[in-house]
Amino acid sequence: MFETLSGKLSGVFDGLAKRGALSEADVTEAMREVRLAMLDADVALPVVKDFVSKVRERAVGHEVLDSISPGQAVAKIVNDALIDALGGAGAVPLNLNAAPPVPILMVGLQGSGKTTTSGKIARRLAQRERKKVLLASLDTQRPAAQLQLAQLAERAGVASLPIIAGQTPVQIAQRAMDTGRREGYDIVILDTAGRLSIDEALMDEVRAIRAETDPAETLLVVDAMTGQDAVNTAKAFNEAVGVTGVVMTRMDGDARGGAALSMRAITGAPIKLTGSGEKLDALEEFHPERVAGRILGLGDIAGLVEKAADTLDHEESEKLALKMMQGKFDLDDYAAQIRQINKMGSISGILGMLPGMGKLKDALGDKELDTSVLKRHQAIISSMTRKERRTPSIIKASRKKRIAAGSGTTVQEINRLLKQYDAMASMMKRFSKLGVKGLMRQGLSALMPNGGRPPGGGGRPPFG
Repeated sequence: MFETLSGKLSGVFDGLAKRGALSEADVTEAMREVRLAMLDADVALPVVKDFVSKVRERAVGHEVLDSISPGQAVAKIVNDALIDALGGAGAVPLNLNAAPPVPILMVGLQGSGKTTTSGKIARRLAQRERKKVLLASLDTQRPAAQLQLAQLAERAGVASLPIIAGQTPVQIAQRAMDTGRREGYDIVILDTAGRLSIDEALMDEVRAIRAETDPAETLLVVDAMTGQDAVNTAKAFNEAVGVTGVVMTRMDGDARGGAALSMRAITGAPIKLTGSGEKLDALEEFHPERVAGRILGLGDIAGLVEKAADTLDHEESEKLALKMMQGKFDLDDYAAQIRQINKMGSISGILGMLPGMGKLKDALGDKELDTSVLKRHQAIISSMTRKERRTPSIIKASRKKRIAAGSGTTVQEINRLLKQYDAMASMMKRFSKLGVKGLMRQGLSALMPNGGRPPGGGGRPPFG
C-alpha cells in the first residue's frame, strides 16, 4: 500500500545521490518533494509538518553537508524519522499483564474488519501463546453478528460465548467475564458493535462496557483503505474511550498509506497489529523499522524470514536441500517448490520484502508477477506420469501433446517449463560439484552457465 510514497521518496534520494556535495538549497528542495509525497499519500498535515521540520533540521547539519555520500546520509535521516513517526523501533506486544481472564476490548466503526480481527487475534493467542481464549460478541445491532463470531471462533479453534437473545451489550460483557472466571479462561475478547459513523450512542455503549470490564487492552480496529477518515475515527475513539493500541486492517490494499504514518502521532497509541486479507492467519505484528525499510526500498528481510518460518513445510524444505546437495532435482521437486511459494503469498509481496526490489517490480510490471504461470506449471506437472516427472528427458512430441491436452495448456508452454527445469537442474548439479565452501569462494555467479559470463569471456552477465 506504500508503493506510491515509496516510488516518490526513492526518486528524491536518487536525485540527491547524483549531486555529490549538497547545499542547503538542495536539502530544501528535497524536503519540498518529501512534503508533497507525504501529503499525496494522505498523511495528516500536522504530522507532515513535524516530520519535515525534524528531517530538515538534521539534514542541514555539518554531518550531512560535509558527508562523502550526502544522499545516503539524508536517506538515513528520513528512515530514522519514519521509524519515529510510526512509533519507534520494535513491535509493541499486546498487554496481557493482568489477572486472568484478561479482557481485550475491540472497538471501531462498522465495516472496519473488527469481528474478523477478533477471530484472528483469538487464533494467534491460542496457537502462539497457548492461551485459552473465549470470544464474545457484544454486537446486538447488526443482524447475525453474534452468529458470525461464533463461526469464526469455530474456525479459529477457540470457544465462543453461547448466544442468549434479548441481553444488552453490558449484560453480555458481564456474562462473558463470569464465564471466563468460572471456566478458567486466560483471555476474553469482547467484540463491540460498530456504527456507520461515530455517534454519542456508540461511545456511551463502549464507555459502559469499558467501566464494567476494565480491559487490559482497548484495541481500535481501523480500515487502512479509508485513508484520512481512519485518522479522524482514531482521534474520536481515543478522546471518548481511550485507546491502548491500534489494529490496521486491509494493509494489502492499494490505499496511499498515510493513515498508518499518522496514527501514532494523532492518538499516541501504537499500531500493534496489521491485517491483510480475510484468512485467519493473515495477522502480523507491526514493526515500524521494517515498514520504514519497505517504504524506502530497504526491504524487510527479518519479516520475510519470519513469514517463511511460519508458512513453509520444514520437512519438505530439508528433503529438497538434501537433494540439492546431491545434485538431484526432478519435476516432483519443482512442484513441491511451487507449493511452498504459494504458501508464502503473492510474488509481489515477497519481492517487496527484498532490498532494492521496488524498482525491479516496477520494471517487470504486474503481468510478470502474476502467479498464474506457477499454477499452469503445477497443472502441467500433475498431468505427467510418475516416470515422466522423475525422468523429464523422456518427454518427446507425443507425450507433450498428451500432457497439453490433460492440463489445458499448449505444447509451447510445456517446452518453456522443460527449458526452465533444465536450467534449474543444471544449477543444482553445479551446486553439488562446488559444495558450500566453493560457493562461498566463487559467489552465486558460479552457479550460472559459464560462471555468469557469456561464451567468449568478458562482458556483463547475460541478465546484467
